[in-house]
Parts: sequence; C-alpha cells; structure tokens
Amino acid sequence: AMHRTILLRRAAAGLAVGGGALLGSRLRLHEREVAPPPVPVRSWLRPLTASCEAAAPDGSPDLPVFTKAEVAKHTGGESGVWVSLGNKVYDITDFIANHPGGMEKIRLAAGGSLEPYWSLYRQHVDHTAADGGLMPKEHVAELLASMHIGWLDPADVASDKKTRSADDPYANEPARHPALVSVSDVPCSAELPREFIMDDWLTPAPLWFVRNHHPVPHLNEADFKLKVHGKGIGQKEYTLDQLKQGFGKTEIAATIQCGGNRRGEFNRERKTSGNEWGFGAISNAKWGGVRLRDVLQDAGLASAQDASASGVKHIHFEGDDGCRVSIPVDKAISEGGDVLLAYEMNGEPIPLDHGAPLRVIVPGHVGVRNTKWLTEIEASHQDAPGVWQRGIAYKVFGPNVTKVTEEMIAATPTMQEMPVQSLIVEPRGGAVVEPGTSLDVRGLAYSGGGRGIIRVDVSGDGGATWQQATLTDGADQPPNRAWAWTFWEAEVPIPAGGGGPGA
Repeated sequence: AMHRTILLRRAAAGLAVGGGALLGSRLRLHEREVAPPPVPVRSWLRPLTASCEAAAPDGSPDLPVFTKAEVAKHTGGESGVWVSLGNKVYDITDFIANHPGGMEKIRLAAGGSLEPYWSLYRQHVDHTAADGGLMPKEHVAELLASMHIGWLDPADVASDKKTRSADDPYANEPARHPALVSVSDVPCSAELPREFIMDDWLTPAPLWFVRNHHPVPHLNEADFKLKVHGKGIGQKEYTLDQLKQGFGKTEIAATIQCGGNRRGEFNRERKTSGNEWGFGAISNAKWGGVRLRDVLQDAGLASAQDASASGVKHIHFEGDDGCRVSIPVDKAISEGGDVLLAYEMNGEPIPLDHGAPLRVIVPGHVGVRNTKWLTEIEASHQDAPGVWQRGIAYKVFGPNVTKVTEEMIAATPTMQEMPVQSLIVEPRGGAVVEPGTSLDVRGLAYSGGGRGIIRVDVSGDGGATWQQATLTDGADQPPNRAWAWTFWEAEVPIPAGGGGPGA
C-alpha cells in the first residue's frame, strides 16, 4: 500500500501502515510523501544460535561455568545483575531499563532464576520443553542470546530438577472459539480472524480478540463488591445488583484495540518486541452498563469543580488480575466521555475472557485502559503507578528510538486516545489481480477520541490517483462521539500496467 502521511498544522494524526483515513477537522492539511527511515541495527541483537536448554558447557569452552552461589552475588550495583534460565547464565545489567514490563518486575529475579516469574508471566514463553523447562519466544530468545555470559554449574542444574507443581495458574482458562488466531497461549493473546471482521459491525463475543496479562479471574457475582475511594470521595462499596438497580442502564457501541495491534507489519520494516499481532487485535461491541460519572457523583465527586477542589486529576482502575491503570479525570466525569462500568456485551452478560462480571469501557482510548474484572476505582492526584500505566510498553517514542533511559520513559506521556487509522481487509495482501480490471476493496477505519471518520481515500495505481471510498456501517455515528469503527468499500480500477490498491 502507498504510504501517505497527513500532517496537521497544530497536531499530527498518525497513520498506520496502509492507512489513510482523514479526521473531520478545520485545521489546514499539508501532504507530502515520506520515505521510510533507515533501519538501524541494534548493537545488542545477534542471531539466535541455540535454545536455552539445548547447549551444554562442554560444547562452548569459550564461556565460563558459574555456581548458583556466584550468580546470587550479582543483584545490582557495581556487580551488575545476573539471572539464569535452565543451564544458562545471563548478564542483564544493560537491559533492565528497557524491560517492557518495567524495572521492578525483572529485578525480582536478580541473582536467581527467571523461571518462577516466567511460570506466571507466560508472555515470555513459547512452550514448555519435555523436561519441564520453559522455552522463550523467538524475540525473547534473541535478546537473551546477546546477554549469555556463561553456564550454570551442572551440579546445581541437577539439584534443581524436580517434579513441577500441578497447581498450574492457567488450569481454569475459559474455553475459546477455535477460529481465534492464537498469538500467545498463556496468558492468552488471540486475534479476531480476518475472515470474520467484515461480517458483523458488532463483533460476536466468541470471535472478540483476547488480550490477557495473567490467568483469568473467576469472580462470584453474589460476593462481588466494587470499592470506590480516594480524594474527595471517602470510601464506598457497591454490589453488582446495587449498580444495576441504583443507576440507569446506558448502551454504547465502542471499538477496543490493543496498543500493539499491527506490530507484525512493523516487523517487516524493523524487528520490534512483544506479541507479533496482525491486525486482528481490534473488535467492536455494544456495551451495556452504568456511567462512571454517575457512580463518581454518587460517591461524592459530583463535578469538575469538586475534582479541582479536591486535587483529583486521574481516576484509577484496578482489576482482580492486578493490572492497575488510570485515565484523566476530565474523561471520567464528562457527560460526553461516555465511560461505562459495563456488565453486558452485545446484550448478554460479559464473558469471562472479557472481564466478567464488571469491566471499564473507556471509549476511544487504548485497550489497556479498559480494565477487565474491575474491583477498585480510586480518585487520585497522579496517574496510576506500575508498568501498565507508566511502563515502556505504553509510551509513544519516535521510530528512530531503539533504546531509552528511565528518565526518557518517565518524561514521555502515556498512551490514552488512539490515532486515526484505516486498513484494507479484502483482498488479502499479495493477492493477484488482473490488470485493466476493477477490484472490490473493503476495509475499516477508526480513530480514538470519538472523532468521526469523514473520508477514506483509496488508490489502485501506487498513489498516482486517488478516489473516495463509500462509508458504510458506522458512518452515521455522532461526529464527536464516534466510538466505534467505520466500514468502507470501493471499486478500484487496476491500471493495465499493474499497480495495487492502497488506502
């Protein structure tokens, strides 16, 4: 697809690869062709030559052997930070600041084994070996390969061999539709299949993309209580029945998208880290629940003036899985913010994978702000602590930035509203078409912040000429509260000399 960046005089609207939906705006637009940036080589990456469990000390005489006691001395400071996995020892000192999960988590393993933590944080793990060892995903293995400094003493490795606990935290995961495209087994990351995206404007719940960070909680509705507290509030608790009966029900159609969606496309340009999503980490539903602003008003935070007087700038959400995030208080209490505490999805109770019995829906914001299995709301003067809010994975850096410091991470704003984007769903990339004919092209466009899509431009000749697509489902949303995606279609002439569609 033709790459075309639309620059706004006062604010840039980022376009995803192959995307070109335009936002409704009175700002003047300036258009120019943008050449792809040069691809820097990360000095700390090198090809993977062996798995974490395969090699033996006698096969690599150039690397020393360390005892567990020697590894345990390297927990920080001048001695650096070492860890082990299987029979290998790694020096991760220079990597800690760039750990996507935050420095706090990885430092827990300093001087010891990564395995107890990876057993829970399975996003690192590709599979479990026959002997029970944890085998890292490809991008994780590449990082580890560059930090491999030696071998763990075989006597220590042998002493650690024991039967693993049968108490698998992922033993009670909900059943999932077989059509979902698996990206990670545990914790589950799975895509809405391309083949079903355009079938329904409201994505059926069984086909909704799944992005979990931990084992799925199983909360008892009868015992459920939502804690609401913080500045200007004191403390209140609500049962699910109290929420349903005490506040009016509101329904909102809203699209949710993982912040890592389409990462796989970036990997064609330059290797990234994290789950290699296609473009299926996005789905749309009609959510039913109560307005967050009504609950906050009932708890004592009745207006923007109340929030200002109490020093409230952020509203925190915490799920039973331990993920804690926050949004600006203006979004939370605004009548037009449409933030919901949702208990229904497409007219049915929310399924386990999607946050039962209660979750937050923050329309127009990145997926991670839409907390599942909600148990706590807090009014605060600062944004939420922890990696889900302040970590490197939820910050926005330029394409030339490949290494960051703690200071850079702290100074960079956290993701909230999603950018404007569009994509071609049909035909599939690489499809063969007959020159001199026309091609039916379909896709979707979406923007965060409730900004409605007013136009999608499509080209069949590499950008030499453009035409406007027809906007279909979702085109009639309110222009400033368009929380859901918009489908589009176009009949694109393919020149006799070849070319290809781009949007």
